[in-house]
Amino acid sequence: MSSTSQLAKRFREVVLDGLWIANTNFKDQLKDVTWKQAMTKVGSLNTIAMLTFHIDYYIAGLVNVFEGGGLEIKDQYSFDLPPIESEEQWEELLHKLWNDAEKFANLLEQMPDSKMDEVFVDEKYGTYLRNIDGMIEHAYYHLGQITLIKKLLTN
Repeated sequence: MSSTSQLAKRFREVVLDGLWIANTNFKDQLKDVTWKQAMTKVGSLNTIAMLTFHIDYYIAGLVNVFEGGGLEIKDQYSFDLPPIESEEQWEELLHKLWNDAEKFANLLEQMPDSKMDEVFVDEKYGTYLRNIDGMIEHAYYHLGQITLIKKLLTN
């Protein structure tokens, strides 16, 4: 199996369908979260909806680069979640995350392994491999937060 295929598999595991590292994934954790739960603040923690938006923001930003566009995302906007005032709006955010994640994984699978050692947009960002590994680690970090917030909301 190529390196890019292995990376795509690892990415899918954390977002869409895996159980290996955390025994869960975003899709599994978010499947039964209502929009009201997603928007509920627990102390000073980010909401589940905000973390969902945040992780999709970065996935979509990398997809844009994978498709030949520029790196247009900025950290300062990564938590700028538009208001969610209905179940439908929450479902739209989830649908966007699932679609962007699948697109990310598909585009990654199509890359040659040699691309992993290339500079990602600008030398200051390192290589494609560094950014893809970072995206996977970033997703696990926020998956853990979502899992804990969900437990706090249901107890």
